[in-house]
Amino acid sequence: MTAAVRWVANLSMLFNELPLLERPAAARAAGFEDVEMWWPFDGRAVPRPTEVDRLVEVIVEAGVHLTAMNLFAGFMAQGDRGVLSHPDRAAEFGSCLDTAVTFAQRLGVKLFNAPYGLCLPDLPEDVQARTALRSLGSAATRLDEVGGTVLIEPLSGAPDYPLRSTQDAVEVIESVRRTSGLPNVALLLDQYHLERNGFDPLPDARTLEYVRHVQVAESPSRGEPGSGAGRVAAFVDALLARGYQGAVALEYKPTTTTAESLQTWRRHVSR
Repeated sequence: MTAAVRWVANLSMLFNELPLLERPAAARAAGFEDVEMWWPFDGRAVPRPTEVDRLVEVIVEAGVHLTAMNLFAGFMAQGDRGVLSHPDRAAEFGSCLDTAVTFAQRLGVKLFNAPYGLCLPDLPEDVQARTALRSLGSAATRLDEVGGTVLIEPLSGAPDYPLRSTQDAVEVIESVRRTSGLPNVALLLDQYHLERNGFDPLPDARTLEYVRHVQVAESPSRGEPGSGAGRVAAFVDALLARGYQGAVALEYKPTTTTAESLQTWRRHVSR
C-alpha cells in the first residue's frame, strides 16, 4: 500500500550536503514532486523580500510543490521550539504571517506548522495558554484568507514542550476552532515524536479526523525508514487502512548520504 503514498521530502533535514537553495532541485532529481521545510529564516520572523523571492524562484525552477512549511519558531538552532505561547514574543510570531501568506499565494502552500513554544517556568501556565490561543487564532484567521491550515504538532526531545501526545494537540485544536470560529486548524501527526514520547502513533478513528499531515522517521534514532527496527512501512500501511488520504513526509536524519538513505527507505517501503 505504501506505493500509493504521496511522499514528501523535508528539505530542512534531507539533502543537507547542499545549501538550502540547491535542495529543491536535488529533491526533484531524486524523484520527489513534493517538498516541505521548517521556517527557512531561522531566528528571523521577517526575512528580506529578496530572500523570499530567491527561495520561491528555486522552488519553481526545480518543479517541486512546497506542500508544507513551519511558521516562525524562534531560533531553533539555539533551542527554541516556538514562541507563539510566549507573551513577550507573540507579536514576533504574528509578524511572520505576511511572509507565510506570500508563500501561500506564490507557491500554493496550504499547510503551516505552528511550533507552540517551551513552557516558561516563571510565568503561569494559563497565561501562556491564553497567549497561544490568541496567536493561533490570529494565524488561522490570516491563513484562512489564502486557503491555509494551521498545524499543531506534539514533539519529543524537549521536556519543557507542553504538547507531547495527540490528545494534547487535539485539545489545543478544539480550543482554537471554538474561539476563532474557524475549522482550519488541524493535527500534524509525527510518528517518530509520538513513539519517542511513549505513545502508539497510530490514531484512533476520532483522532484521525484531525490529521492533515504525517511525518515519519525511524525510532529511536530518527534515521531513514529501514535503518532501524523497520516499523515505518507497517505504520503507514495501517494508517492508510484506517482511511488517511494525505501526504507522508520523510523528516529524518540521514545515517549516511541522503542518496544512500533514500535507497534504504525505498527498499523498506517496497517490501
